[in-house]
Amino acid sequence: MRRLAARGAAGDAGEVAAPAADSTDCARGRHPSPRRLIDLCAIWDPGVFLPAVGWKRASGFARRRLNEAETLNSVREAQLELLEAARPRGPGSRERGPVLRMARQQQPPPWVHAAFLLCLLSLSGAIEIPMDPSIQNELSQPPTITKQSVKDHIVDPRDNILIECEAKGNPAPSFHWTRNSRFFNIAKDPRVSMRRRSGTLVIDFRSGGRPEEYEGEYQCFARNKFGTALSNRIRLQVSKSPLWPKENLDPVVVQEGAPLTLQCNPPPGLPSPVIFWMSSSMEPITQDKRVSQGHNGDLYFSNVMLQDMQTDYSCNARFHFTHTIQQKNAFTLKVLTNNPYNDSSLRNHPDIYSARGVAERTPSFMYPQGTASSQMVLRGMDLVLECIASGVPTPDIAWYKKGGDLPSDKAKFENFNKALRITNVSEEDSGEYFCLASNKMGSIRHTISVRVKAAPYWLDEPKNLILAPGEDGRLVCRANGNPKPTVQWMVNGEPLQSAPPNPNREVAGDTIIFRDTQISSRAVYQCNTSNEHGYLLANAFVSVLDVPPRMLSPRNQLIRVILYNRTRLDCPFFGSPIPTLRWFKNGQGSNLDGGNYHVYENGSLEIKMIRKEDQGIYTCVATNILGKAENQVRLEVKDPTRIYRMPEDQVAKRGTTVQLECRVKHDPSLKLTVSWLKDDEPLYIGNRMKKEDDSLTIFGVAERDQGSYTCVASTELDQDLAKAYLTVLADQATPTNRLAALPKGRPDRPRDLELTDLAERSVRLTWIPGDDNNSPITDYVVQFEEDQFQPGVWHDHSKFPGSVNSAVLQLSPYVNYQFRVIAINEVGSSHPSLPSERYRTSGAPPESNPADVKGEGTRKNNMEITWTPMNATSAFGPNLRYIIKWRRRETRETWNNVTVWGSRYVVGQTPVYVPYEIRVQAENDFGKGPEPDTVIGYSGEDYPRAAPTDVKIRVLNSTAISLQWNRVYPDTVQGQLREYRAYYWRESSLLKNLWVSQKRQQASFPGDRPRGVVSRLFPYSNYKLEMVVVNGRGDGPRSETKEFTTPEGVPSAPRRFRVRQPNLETINLEWDHPEHPNGILIGYTLKYVAFNGTKLGKQIVENFSPNQTKFTMQRADPVSRYRFTLSARTQVGSGEAATEESPAPPNEATPTAAPPTLPPTPVGATGAVSSTDATATAATTEATTVPTIPGVAPTTIATTTTTTTAATTTTTAAAAATTERPPATTSGTKMPESAYTNNQADIATQGWFIGLMCAIALLVLILLIVCFIKRSRGGKYPVREKKDVPLGPEDPKEEDGSFDYSDEDNKPLQGSQTSLDGTIKQQESDDSLVDYGEGGEGQFNEDGSFIGQYTVKKDKEETEGNESSEATSPVNAIYSLA
Repeated sequence: MRRLAARGAAGDAGEVAAPAADSTDCARGRHPSPRRLIDLCAIWDPGVFLPAVGWKRASGFARRRLNEAETLNSVREAQLELLEAARPRGPGSRERGPVLRMARQQQPPPWVHAAFLLCLLSLSGAIEIPMDPSIQNELSQPPTITKQSVKDHIVDPRDNILIECEAKGNPAPSFHWTRNSRFFNIAKDPRVSMRRRSGTLVIDFRSGGRPEEYEGEYQCFARNKFGTALSNRIRLQVSKSPLWPKENLDPVVVQEGAPLTLQCNPPPGLPSPVIFWMSSSMEPITQDKRVSQGHNGDLYFSNVMLQDMQTDYSCNARFHFTHTIQQKNAFTLKVLTNNPYNDSSLRNHPDIYSARGVAERTPSFMYPQGTASSQMVLRGMDLVLECIASGVPTPDIAWYKKGGDLPSDKAKFENFNKALRITNVSEEDSGEYFCLASNKMGSIRHTISVRVKAAPYWLDEPKNLILAPGEDGRLVCRANGNPKPTVQWMVNGEPLQSAPPNPNREVAGDTIIFRDTQISSRAVYQCNTSNEHGYLLANAFVSVLDVPPRMLSPRNQLIRVILYNRTRLDCPFFGSPIPTLRWFKNGQGSNLDGGNYHVYENGSLEIKMIRKEDQGIYTCVATNILGKAENQVRLEVKDPTRIYRMPEDQVAKRGTTVQLECRVKHDPSLKLTVSWLKDDEPLYIGNRMKKEDDSLTIFGVAERDQGSYTCVASTELDQDLAKAYLTVLADQATPTNRLAALPKGRPDRPRDLELTDLAERSVRLTWIPGDDNNSPITDYVVQFEEDQFQPGVWHDHSKFPGSVNSAVLQLSPYVNYQFRVIAINEVGSSHPSLPSERYRTSGAPPESNPADVKGEGTRKNNMEITWTPMNATSAFGPNLRYIIKWRRRETRETWNNVTVWGSRYVVGQTPVYVPYEIRVQAENDFGKGPEPDTVIGYSGEDYPRAAPTDVKIRVLNSTAISLQWNRVYPDTVQGQLREYRAYYWRESSLLKNLWVSQKRQQASFPGDRPRGVVSRLFPYSNYKLEMVVVNGRGDGPRSETKEFTTPEGVPSAPRRFRVRQPNLETINLEWDHPEHPNGILIGYTLKYVAFNGTKLGKQIVENFSPNQTKFTMQRADPVSRYRFTLSARTQVGSGEAATEESPAPPNEATPTAAPPTLPPTPVGATGAVSSTDATATAATTEATTVPTIPGVAPTTIATTTTTTTAATTTTTAAAAATTERPPATTSGTKMPESAYTNNQADIATQGWFIGLMCAIALLVLILLIVCFIKRSRGGKYPVREKKDVPLGPEDPKEEDGSFDYSDEDNKPLQGSQTSLDGTIKQQESDDSLVDYGEGGEGQFNEDGSFIGQYTVKKDKEETEGNESSEATSPVNAIYSLA
């Protein structure tokens, strides 16, 4: 930690005294080292001592030391004691004024008195306050001004006035102001207020008032109990932009070829306006060498041509603060000519004046008048000299300085060479300049005498002075200017002459000397230096601190360091007077300094090489006359971390196991971490690797494991690392001989390199190959190194086949070559051979020039020329350098040139974005390279000065607009026009209470184009838009903000569209409003269609109100799925649709095979059979199952919805045997497989289905015939007909609309009785077929007759819905398949 204290001195015992100098150096305070001060100011000669009169004015500390010296017995002992007093009081301390007691019998010359006094005072320095907040807050401090407004403060009359004044101090200062040197009572003016904890004035005009009433000179005073600080005198002025006076301008009549001046005479504004000329139609006036605007704003015609009459001329004044432009009435020209025909073909005539009959004449100056003038400029400002001349042809202007050259680094030409600008003027720029105007008729010159004056500028600005009680110091205020400025001192804002007298203070011109300062000496001093061109005001306080020593670092720090390393123990402290710091070890012994120890100025103790015996507790003690403070640092010495068994290079076959060792020794008190790197990247330990404390094992080595492995052993204090290379060999075929079975390795390095056939541009290199290690050498790589440009770096030179060991190398001139060879086989590369002897080729001029030459501006007023530097093999000689040439492309002026040794050069003071011709030529001590090619570069770009105008917006649709604008003039782009850019943002939506993002977006239109399209806008919204021009530097000013509104559009899709199916009968639909309504919603449109596999039903359309977000649909077909499409509507139309499908229904049960034989059954047992002949255009069939109740057979009813054009139906009995199916639900209940899957092909067209239907029909016919025969004969066990009991009203399936498929023509067969609801009741013997709903499996009785049922076996756990019956009746199977 750096010690924070006063200005310090080295104070080392071994410091060598500087050479002696004369008394003038001492008197002037020049003291390069503390010891030199003692030599010069204390001991002029061994026999000359300081006068007795001098010590009375010395500091209190020096007087105390002198009194002690009087008790010494000899003069020499007194000298030694005072030398010890003058030594630095520990690191960082100040020198106390050396005071030597003079022998009473000796009287030195009078000059010794003055020299000693000045020398004594020069030794004092200021204490540096540490940045520790606790100290900063505790110490008292006079006020210091930290922020203030500029001296000339110009404000906008439309805004509130703000005059800044901020200050710091402890305690916090209070503020007051003066206006025009009189107290400004803020409390009496309701418009004026002061910010809290600040002196900043705020003048508010929202309630009325004129800003001009507050113009004047203001000054801020910051005060606390230790002094008063002052701000600059702030001159407040209100910006003014007066209107142009009304005037009627007559047409200006001028003869063609005559000179003309159009005067602007702008109204006086504050600040002065910017002048530019345009036509009344706002077209800029084209300016050139003939027509240009002067710095005074007038428009000058060197000679008037007939074409100048084609436009009018209006002077425009732009005022900065108010951002307004005032336009003067336009001048109209009437040109009198001898050739009234304005033939445009003459404009490119080589001598247009003679072609038009205009007489030629010699130049004459339009501005300034006469042959001589003078001009005064202030130091640091820009000097602008201007010469505008008339003549036919138009004269050329050239500039010169008498007795010297123009300052090339600061001078630049403007306004077509009519103006010379010299930036940052200094005194050496004064002198006589002259401009020379010339054409083919003659020349004329004008001399301008330039005088450089200077407002005051600082040479030595006074600094804050913080001293300890009894110390000496001084404030110096030195400034220069032309004329020489005067210095006035003030204290706490009052002239020093009127301040109370202070015996400890003495004013000597620009210096205030303080002696034996006390606490009461605290104050703020102001130095005001001024001349007729301005003033400087500086505040510097004198603060006297009386602070005992304090330690600034934490106490009892622990420092751990590795053995034999260098370390530094820090002990930052503070005190006033500055304490003396000493170091002790283990609380005993003398001060540590010298040998292995070194104490720095900031108090830090450095131990150059740590040993074991250096371990212990170190104590630093800071002492001054007010007390002492100490701190301890405990130093622990640790053993270094070392890898004593390193991993070795290995060659392994693929699939084998490799172990890399890494054994480490470290200090046991430190935590050791061992990690591995592969190819210098952290190694991922996969499942094929095992990392232990002392090794890394790789199982099943693969090709990707090849590479370098680094073991890194680290603790929190140090680390060590070791590297090895693993080579993985691919699998080899079974060896056919003993040599092939040997392991292969990288070749050995080549050896014995020899250079022969030495020529100017070539040499032969020969080498002896090394062992190939059972793998033939395929290539040799020859590398070279040169010792001039990149010593120690090896480059590839050439590559040769492995069958050669000698090659001729082509060389470049003036390269000190050294070669080496690397052998390569399929395993890898050998180590490089030992280098050959060096061979230097002779030099020659460069044969090429640098490549990639570019000229680009990095700032608006420069151009950086860069190129790729040539390497050692293309330099061809010593002292390679580059000749840079450049010139303006249009002017064809003479080439500027400079020689550089780097790879870049910056051309300064260039106009904005001007093309330059650039050449870069290489040169060495043997000559120049070939003539370089000319490259076109450009100087730096500046921000565009103009914005696109007349921006027009045409709304194309709800999401796009068309833009059209007037392009800016090329000279306002000030660079390469990259694009026009539109910034636009959504201000609001036309829908109330709809939040919109106002994030700015942009649309780019590359190139110079006048129109473009902005798309992807939000409909029904208010937008704002601005246009800018973009070049390589950035954006130009923004155009006028345009507003537009997008019309209503179609909405986005409804959000969160959800389809739920709680049961087979209903489907619930829910949705949210669209995220982007894009207009006023008028409703929603729902379209849905049923589908079953590839079959589609008729689409149904529903329309809803805009507030409806739910819909429940009653299903007409529980088997089919539904596809829903929902969209929102505005007046424009329907928007994007959201599409969902209903959940897939559970599959139906698959039919089972019928029994092999069936008993004869009466016709009545099968119900009615229906035959339908119909022509249908669309049909949807749904199998609906009703639940079974005790004693009643379950019934499956086929419902068919058919659109028919013609139908003839004859109905017989239909089968009543059914298959039970539970209702489809969405609760996840397992359902039986469906006989008609959603995605299968139409089974009605399958051959197997047709055959099966035919077999079943034949079987049914046979059964009917057998039953009819048995009934006619009357069997032993007649079968009674039974029909299902009608469903009770409580049956939930009645809600499904199920009905009996048999029609009213069905008649009960013999032996049966039909109920009102169509069921057949049992009448006769109980030995007939078992009840359909309760019977068991079909079976044969004792005489072989069949007793069974055609119904499905009832599930025992119907209510659980987990299983279903299987159809055994052929009729039921048919219905299932249908």
